[in-house]
Amino acid sequence: MNRRLALLTLPLLLVLATACTTDREAPRPAGQGTVAARPSPFEGCADLTEGPAGPGDDEATGDPLPELTLTCFTGDTPVALRDIRGPAVVNIWASWCPPCRKELPAFQRLHERADGQLRVVGVNTQDSRSAAQSIGEDFGVRFPMLFDQGKAFQRALERSAFPMTVFVGADGGVRYIDTSGALDDAQLAELVKQHLGIAVPA
Repeated sequence: MNRRLALLTLPLLLVLATACTTDREAPRPAGQGTVAARPSPFEGCADLTEGPAGPGDDEATGDPLPELTLTCFTGDTPVALRDIRGPAVVNIWASWCPPCRKELPAFQRLHERADGQLRVVGVNTQDSRSAAQSIGEDFGVRFPMLFDQGKAFQRALERSAFPMTVFVGADGGVRYIDTSGALDDAQLAELVKQHLGIAVPA
């Protein structure tokens, strides 16, 4: 009797076991059970190349920015550096660089205080997108960000220091490159006034 009952219930057990295994191994439809990508903390890059050049001291000239196109962190159209409308302050940084992390909030404050007088642009280099995104979120960095994984911008400038800040005049010429270390609000305001002829509150 027990043997006959076991033979009758064995097919049912096999069906149930197969169904459970199939449910666990079945692929989920696309978009289900996955974490959605976090939105970028940074502003888009479209405005970097639009509008007239801003105010500033145009008496001095310098070499133009390199002929280089970089990806916008938000996925906007890639940006040709020579198309960026100056005056601009371009900060080259990486998440693994302690002085870079220290000065990023000062660049965000410059972006807020500039009130349209100049553009603040970040270039994240030799880094991962996830690390850069985390820094942007943690430090409240919102200004437009370009992505340069292979440090092409630094090679074109023939500089390798971190952090590095490039001051670009209204005519698109590079006026000054600072590699002195982490800049604070007062130092940034002084460099902007000295090299771009723009008074920004510190």
